[in-house]
Amino acid sequence: MTASHHPTADEVLARARDLRRQLGGGFREEAVKSLYAEAERVARRAVDDDNDARAFRLDARIDRLVTSPVLGLPIMLVLLSVVFWLTIAGANVPSAMLASGLFWIEDQAVALFDALGVPWWITGFVWRGVYRGLAWVVSVMLPPMAIFFPLFTIFEDLGYLPRVAFNLDFLFRRAGAHGKQALTMAMGFGCNAAGVIATRIIDSPRERLVAILTNNFVPCNGRFPTLIMLGTIFVGASFSPAFASIAAAASVVGVVVLGIGFTLLMSWILSRTILRGEASTFTLELPPYRRPNVGRIIYTSIIDRTLFVLWRAMWTAAPAGAVIWLLANIHWGDRTLVAVIAGWLDPLGHAIGLDGVIMLTYIIAIPANEIVVPTMVMAYLGTGMMTDMTSLDDLRRLLVDQQGWTLLTGVNLMLFSLLHNPCGTTIITIYKETLSARWATIGALMPLSVAFLVCFLTATIARWLYY
Repeated sequence: MTASHHPTADEVLARARDLRRQLGGGFREEAVKSLYAEAERVARRAVDDDNDARAFRLDARIDRLVTSPVLGLPIMLVLLSVVFWLTIAGANVPSAMLASGLFWIEDQAVALFDALGVPWWITGFVWRGVYRGLAWVVSVMLPPMAIFFPLFTIFEDLGYLPRVAFNLDFLFRRAGAHGKQALTMAMGFGCNAAGVIATRIIDSPRERLVAILTNNFVPCNGRFPTLIMLGTIFVGASFSPAFASIAAAASVVGVVVLGIGFTLLMSWILSRTILRGEASTFTLELPPYRRPNVGRIIYTSIIDRTLFVLWRAMWTAAPAGAVIWLLANIHWGDRTLVAVIAGWLDPLGHAIGLDGVIMLTYIIAIPANEIVVPTMVMAYLGTGMMTDMTSLDDLRRLLVDQQGWTLLTGVNLMLFSLLHNPCGTTIITIYKETLSARWATIGALMPLSVAFLVCFLTATIARWLYY
């Protein structure tokens, strides 16, 4: 441009774009830092040293710890471990009591139907199928959710979750995703469907789609019973009873960290293939720490989350219970359909270090992951309804001594449980949020493909090394 030339608006914009590219990716953060530093300097000159300033300094000291580049992530993992340990240690007794009460109702109803002369198949279908599926989901899901969601909401109300997003922002930005995805991922620990809905906080359509498609890689509440069972049988059993629950909780935390790793990896792959684009930066003003509001915690965790998620799970568990009962009570020759289909699936299951019963279980459990364990036990025992074991020792004898499960089976089942397709509720939620059958299909099949690939590689390498 010359002094006599008056640039047009398009030329000014083009010149701005050229200069923008020369600034590099961190100019926005540097600009924000400068603005906040200047604001802090002005505030220090204009504001007296009163209680508010002291509270601000306390917040700043805490933030220097919890958002520290060195201590921030370890503190986050410790807090996560404590939440899982409290959930694991606290949910067993109320789950057993709830199951006992609900199954007592089932027994009374079956006795009443028998006394009234109702045909056995109607009694079995209604009470041993549909009702038992509902009772199982309620007894398995309700206590952990009633512990996990209030603890999660306390951290949310305290103002800690924005710090989590701050700590993980650089990882998601490198993966081509948005820092707010850390918050939606955290919601996925409770329920992946809720995590998918939470992606509405991300403004960029591309980055929101990345967050939707990868939310399934963090285990939801429905998958924790399977992970806890495997961690207890294959990890906790190796330690003394005093440390068994801690070791089991540590193994579950390890799976969670692995899930975060897959979330970042798949976000990176998506942002460089079918969802190619540059990650947008975001400026997050960390809110002040505040005392948690008990009323809000109870309402948010119990009404908005626990009961809402439980209600949707019950709607999907009822038909699943009916299907399970039909498969277990309809015969093909001298074998039940469960045994026949499991036999068909056995070669596929063996190829990835599992077996046909586990494959069939995960097909049946598409509506709700919570029914994986009882369905598996039912198929192994050959009973006509979902069955629970009275103790983990009995379950270990069934799986390890009678069915020949090995460490490879346990490891691969943990991996498959972490990575496989989302439940029916989450798939429907993906469709409703994207209004696209294509993205809902990708959201279902992409994690399933990853699960098969990872388990196949693990099984192949393990057999090559040890067999």
